[in-house]
Amino acid sequence: MPVDSSSPLSISEQATDASAGDDQIAIRRQRRNRAFANGLLGSMAAIVVGTHWVDNPGFATLLLRSGAEAGLVGGLADWFAVTALFRHPLGVPIPHTAIIPNSRDRIATTLGRFIERHFLTADTVLAKLRSVGVGHRFATWIALPSSADAIADTIVDALPYLIRSAGSPDLLNFAHRTLGEQLRQADFTPVLGRVLHALTVSGEADVVFDRAIQVAEKLLQENSGQIEKLVQERSRWWIPKAIDRRIAAALISGVIEVLHKLQEPEGDARLKFRKAILDLINTLQTSPEQREQINAAKNRLLEHPGIQAWLGSIWTELSELALQDLQTPSSKTRASLQRGLSLFGQALATDEAMQKHLDSALERLALYIVTWRGEISSFFSDVVRNWDTKALSDRLELVVGSDLQYIRMNGTIVGALVGCLLYLGTWAIS
Repeated sequence: MPVDSSSPLSISEQATDASAGDDQIAIRRQRRNRAFANGLLGSMAAIVVGTHWVDNPGFATLLLRSGAEAGLVGGLADWFAVTALFRHPLGVPIPHTAIIPNSRDRIATTLGRFIERHFLTADTVLAKLRSVGVGHRFATWIALPSSADAIADTIVDALPYLIRSAGSPDLLNFAHRTLGEQLRQADFTPVLGRVLHALTVSGEADVVFDRAIQVAEKLLQENSGQIEKLVQERSRWWIPKAIDRRIAAALISGVIEVLHKLQEPEGDARLKFRKAILDLINTLQTSPEQREQINAAKNRLLEHPGIQAWLGSIWTELSELALQDLQTPSSKTRASLQRGLSLFGQALATDEAMQKHLDSALERLALYIVTWRGEISSFFSDVVRNWDTKALSDRLELVVGSDLQYIRMNGTIVGALVGCLLYLGTWAIS
């Protein structure tokens, strides 16, 4: 299956490939410059040797020899200096050579302090954030349709893994233990009291009550035959069935009449119902016995195997439905994410106040991170300190080694020019 270019995995792979490509370019440049510097140094040595084979050398030969000798000395000196930074020249452990490998701990400490003092400061971080305008740039970026599509694709690609991970037996057992313990310790009576109070104040309790009455009336009418049968079974043998049917009909009509009275908004039954709810709310808030009973009932429900199996089956069914949807080309989840992100981006792009809130939130986050600058700098120091000395030396040489070869080239050329000038000076005064 091809990996989408916007997925986290592909982004990481692209970053690794780009880093490897940069390293190859740096290696080729370093080898080229080193070969040129070595060739220049070899040329000076060849000129020195060649001019000593000339019989009766003249002015030009001696001038060339002097320049080559000085260039050879200068090139060798710079070769020694550059090599001594990273290793012992010719493998000989000369004192004060292999400076970088021998100074790994000092480099690590200095790097950590430099980051802490010059990068992780409140003024530096805030100035950079404010100059970038993160809120506006983020709003502009996320408002683009392509950005919403890329984010939605990334989330959708990650969701199957997250859903399957959430269905792991170990994770479910952990959630059951953790959440179950929290739920068992939680006191539900205040929450239940507030819910009942909100339903009463908003009038939703009356709506629920009316609906319950309608359901009860419908059940009575639909089961009138069953009620007649129950009346006949409990009646005396000598009572006619016609009378039993009339008794059953009277019972049903009487109950329906009571239900109709309960539906009157200001009837006595409705007022008593409201008073009962208020009394229940007061009991929930003040009665320790009622609280214990409700919490005990809640714990019995949580521990009931049937309830646990039901909750597990709900999660399994929802997970399967979500996975099936995510696998279809016209995924509703993907479409909803894309639409939601697009609407959010469009709203954010035109809401300067929200952009300022986003900038403010990022600044607070940055300031919080700055408070950990000591730990962050220690982290950098520890990482460098734990590097292999050869790996550290090779890495630094790869970064700056190419430019250091120019020092060798310049040393050879400057040495040759100085040698020529010295020869000309001594020739002029002789």
